[in-house]
Amino acid sequence: MRPAPHEPPLAPEVARATGLRTGFTTGTCAAAAAKAAVTWLATGNCPPQAEVALPGGRRVSFPVERGPAVHQCAVVKDAGDDPDVTHGAHVTALAAWLGGDPAGTVELLAGDGVGTVTLPGLGLPVGAPSVTSVPRAMIGSAVAEVTDRPVRLTLSVPGGEAMAARTSNARLGIAGGISILGTTGIVRPFSTAAWRASVVQQVDVAAAQGQRQIVLSTGGRTDAAAQRLLPSLPPVCFVEVGDFTGIALRRAASRGIGEATFVGMAGKIAKLAAGVLMTHYRRSRVDTTLLAEVAATAHAPAAVLAAATATATARHFAEACASAAAYEPLAELCRRAAAACTAHAGGLPVRVVMVDFEGEEVLARG
Repeated sequence: MRPAPHEPPLAPEVARATGLRTGFTTGTCAAAAAKAAVTWLATGNCPPQAEVALPGGRRVSFPVERGPAVHQCAVVKDAGDDPDVTHGAHVTALAAWLGGDPAGTVELLAGDGVGTVTLPGLGLPVGAPSVTSVPRAMIGSAVAEVTDRPVRLTLSVPGGEAMAARTSNARLGIAGGISILGTTGIVRPFSTAAWRASVVQQVDVAAAQGQRQIVLSTGGRTDAAAQRLLPSLPPVCFVEVGDFTGIALRRAASRGIGEATFVGMAGKIAKLAAGVLMTHYRRSRVDTTLLAEVAATAHAPAAVLAAATATATARHFAEACASAAAYEPLAELCRRAAAACTAHAGGLPVRVVMVDFEGEEVLARG
């Protein structure tokens, strides 16, 4: 079956806004590998290239590598200039005819290095390969360009289990490897869309497990601190939100989570206290007027009052408070941050815990 007329194949291109090269998702690579494998199965020849359609309609073409088995093809993922853990991965598909099923059926299995869903909440059945809806549709469309006979595709990614250790898959209950992902088919360097989607997904999985509490952190050190502070909670409750605190809280409230704890450092907490729930440093700066206000409210010593206005960083302010053993200004920041978070989440109770820059010591709670 031949595809409809289309534009010329799309190669990785330079993103105009950043000057960085775009790449392709694991979902796009899986669709291309699947098409190549099914072409080999149907014609007896392994194609040197495979061309597939992106969700937006444009088409991309990839070199194809033979896998170690007959009817097995691989496409090497190029993530462009994005620091993606799956950059260079060999996204591989093994094709076989599937007897007794309706025409157009494409059955997906998880091979080595592709994760299997073990918990509800991901929008995929437990036991299914972790291949999200858009890649599934892309694979189905790519196969339909070759044949309408039912086929079985085993997807694999050599080294995928090690790659997955650097992602949130384990907390999401995705075992054994990476997920095959993508919504547009294109990786845009340093895009926040993937992180935002991951945050929402993690909250959804916690809710689907019946968890009533989530713990938000901004990165590795604060996540480790959070887990030390609340060791009785299962891993699924801990969500690294990056700058997406507000989105995580509203999602938690909409999914029936009963309470939330935010564990962070002074800079992020100061921004939350000022009502800034999207805390990227370029989009918001620490309000030194706020720091001076909480210092005055807490009757802080002169060194702390001076630090509030003498610096543009909340870290310096927090360190001045710690040096003077004056922790009440930091507790006031936490209280204000908790109030702002609770209001943003429509009344969801939120606690805020401030840790030092190493994530080792708790400086204040609110």
